[in-house]
Amino acid sequence: MAKLPVVSGKEVVKAFGKDGWKVIRRAKSRHIIMKREGMPTTLSIPEHEILDRGLLRALIRDAYISVEGFNELL
Repeated sequence: MAKLPVVSGKEVVKAFGKDGWKVIRRAKSRHIIMKREGMPTTLSIPEHEILDRGLLRALIRDAYISVEGFNELL
């Protein structure tokens, strides 16, 4: 199993953007909302300096990609 990297919210947004996710709005609570056409989920990514690994793993799972695939997007 691949290790999860230590990344910021902005890095996660860039990585998901490479996978086809689009920023649909920035919430007032400093969260970035992303949506991908044809996907049933919406991602809410906080603009933190370092994301907790549990949250990062949940975002990756909700985006239906593997940890290895996410690491390649970085």
